[in-house]
Amino acid sequence: MTDLASLAANLRRLPGVLAKADIGLVAEVFGDGDWYAGPGDDGAVLPDGTGQVVVGGEAILPAFVAKDPYGAGIAAVLANVNDLAAMGARPVALLDTIVGPEETAREVLRGMHWAAELYDVPVVGGHLTRSDGAPALSAFGIGRADRVLSARHAAAGQVLVLGCCVEGEMRADFPFFPSFDARGSQLAGDVRLLADLATSGAAVAAKDVSMAGLVGSLAMLLEPQRLGVTVDLDVLPVPEGVSLADWLGCFPCFAFLLTCEPDRVEDCLAGFGGRGLTAQPLGVLDDSGQVRLRRGSETATVFDLQAEGVTNLRR
Repeated sequence: MTDLASLAANLRRLPGVLAKADIGLVAEVFGDGDWYAGPGDDGAVLPDGTGQVVVGGEAILPAFVAKDPYGAGIAAVLANVNDLAAMGARPVALLDTIVGPEETAREVLRGMHWAAELYDVPVVGGHLTRSDGAPALSAFGIGRADRVLSARHAAAGQVLVLGCCVEGEMRADFPFFPSFDARGSQLAGDVRLLADLATSGAAVAAKDVSMAGLVGSLAMLLEPQRLGVTVDLDVLPVPEGVSLADWLGCFPCFAFLLTCEPDRVEDCLAGFGGRGLTAQPLGVLDDSGQVRLRRGSETATVFDLQAEGVTNLRR
């Protein structure tokens, strides 16, 4: 087993974590405004009558698009529906922009079509440019929320809960843990569970675990309010056959970090359990700004959000 200090250091250096620092450029140009109820969340919130429209977008790594365009198309859908879910929104529609050779574009569209059917969300439009240059893929999601889950709602004293699917197998060539075969069409309902938990008030804030890994994604959730937490690794759900380091550093197909008031923890756990998913409280939020790991009697700090940022959106 990796010692905790080394594990913490490695998690800080994940490429998906280091890349998040570039987001601070947005704050440099646009200032510290909320940019429609942000910054710090995965989408913008637009009031719409009695509910809210949530919009967001994702650009897929060009090297991934070139190597596996079909998989990139799937990832474009997955990233958007997970981002919408993390904000308490039910996905309504997707759009895309594709640039690249015809066969690459065709495979991207095939991947998006397959994933859009799996998640029961239509691709309603976009843009395609055939080019012999390096391929590029971006996609954009639109959702509706009765009550938004936002990092701005996180507060000391709330309980951190991980809800996830531990069924699947780690991809050999990329730190991605897919559950498509294990969950199949159930994934469409899985991502909509977050909206149910938001509407009921069981959860108040959330972040999907993505390229920054579980701990990096957690730091992004806590960064806007500069909160801290000690994650209890002894109770962390880990898929069978996957090492702790790999699980903490990967992009799971379905894994969400949520915060809830102490008297709503059981409601939150029951929501995941009712769908045959795994959920576990991992710790209690505090005002320290320190994101820590604990295993047995050993503790290590990964981030100190009072002194540093991950996205650098808050200055």
